[in-house]
Amino acid sequence: MTEIKDSAETESPSGLNHRIAQRVRDLRAARGLSLDALATQCGVSRSMISLIERAESSPTAVVLEKLAAGLGVSLASLFDAPARAADLVSRLADQLQWRDPHSGYLRRNVSPGGFASPIQIVEVEFPPGARVAYETSAREPLIHQQVWVLDGVIEVTLGEESHRLETGDCFAMVLDRPMSYHNPSRKTTRYAVVLATAPSSWR
Repeated sequence: MTEIKDSAETESPSGLNHRIAQRVRDLRAARGLSLDALATQCGVSRSMISLIERAESSPTAVVLEKLAAGLGVSLASLFDAPARAADLVSRLADQLQWRDPHSGYLRRNVSPGGFASPIQIVEVEFPPGARVAYETSAREPLIHQQVWVLDGVIEVTLGEESHRLETGDCFAMVLDRPMSYHNPSRKTTRYAVVLATAPSSWR
């Protein structure tokens, strides 16, 4: 398996923290939410949100997912670069990657940045034995997600439903319930996540 980190853009943890900080501040301001209001809405403490917005914390994927749910966006959106001219092509060497400090999973934003689209694509490398659980709740507008296993096996639990996905399998869902990922195997699993913000006609 090709190592993503050999060719994709590697931004320093400090640089990523500043990018996430800017995105959270911008999204919170756009929604007119105070720190207290966002804390209540997403279940992350006011002090933790403040640390994240000052780029003084390296939040885990679980914390970022809670923030994303509270802000009504996908987790992938928190890694978006500041607004700029649309790029129609996303080169591998320019694609941002981030590693969850808790589970060690590596995610890479594949979609072109700055291009207004309801679709986002993320590639994930999930380590052997790793597990991550998200306290996902419904967003407005709804976000649809599909997980397509490119290599290996991953167990996905959505609410009370569990699904074992192997190479080539694809699982469709709506991000409206708690969910978890677990790699029960002894090798890294690689999968693609495709997210789409649902227009009202989809409901």
